Amino acid sequence: MDPYTIFADIVAGRAPSSKVYEDEDVLAFMDIRPMTPGHLLVIPKVPARSLAELDPVIGGKLFQVAQRLAAALRESEVRCDGVNLFLADGVTAGQEVFHVHLHVIPRTPGDGFGLRNRATTPPRADLDYLAASIRGAAGRAQPNAAS
Repeated sequence: MDPYTIFADIVAGRAPSSKVYEDEDVLAFMDIRPMTPGHLLVIPKVPARSLAELDPVIGGKLFQVAQRLAAALRESEVRCDGVNLFLADGVTAGQEVFHVHLHVIPRTPGDGFGLRNRATTPPRADLDYLAASIRGAAGRAQPNAAS
């Protein structure tokens, strides 16, 4: 894994950031390409390219910090009505920086950001088939080496 990303530079203090939260494991800062005003990124301080490489305890902490910051966004000057949490894992999912990061995106009516919904609902049999496949794979999946 290449530990040299812009996020590693931010953690090390070699690149600037507008920090919002920091502890021994996690750092949160303003996204420089925000989807909406107040868009934050929450990252682990230890680099992990993907969720598979991320210590599950630290992954849980990312979401705990995001939950706290979502509440803070609602009380801040941002005054959002809702919040989206988004994590892209892999190129196909839209990951651009290969250091796990959780987007905390404040939402207001008419902000122009959205996720497309499927036009049709798949048949229950298709959903059941995929659920069984995923359950089987989850039973075989090895936990992260860091856990």
